[in-house]
Amino acid sequence: MTEMTLYAWFPGTTRAALTRYREVFGGQLELHTLADFGRTDGPGDAIAHGVLSGPVTLYASDAVGEQESIAMTGCSLALLGTAEPDTLTRWFDALAEGGTVIDPLQERPWGASDGRLVDAFGLQWLVGFEHAAG
Repeated sequence: MTEMTLYAWFPGTTRAALTRYREVFGGQLELHTLADFGRTDGPGDAIAHGVLSGPVTLYASDAVGEQESIAMTGCSLALLGTAEPDTLTRWFDALAEGGTVIDPLQERPWGASDGRLVDAFGLQWLVGFEHAAG
């Protein structure tokens, strides 16, 4: 791993969250349960470590024991210019399903487009792109 990547602890929803993110972004998904790792500090089917690898990489696990689950305030995952505008628009719309749009994806006075949302699993996203010159 050569770049910073989010590692989220979800409240028992890691399998559903990473599966949904694979549907949105594509890529490969690996899920390992507590039982797979021989852990007994939570339900055997809880996710001890999950990885989505692809255009967007995310790591996650289920919060067990005293671990706190994710609560995003004052920050977001930024997808700014990370794909073609059509792809970023599709990702924004898909992430918004079941979530809350904070600021719709729209063209801004400076000429770029961006928008913010909180998805159904509690992650906050900033999605945007520059418009092609011409």
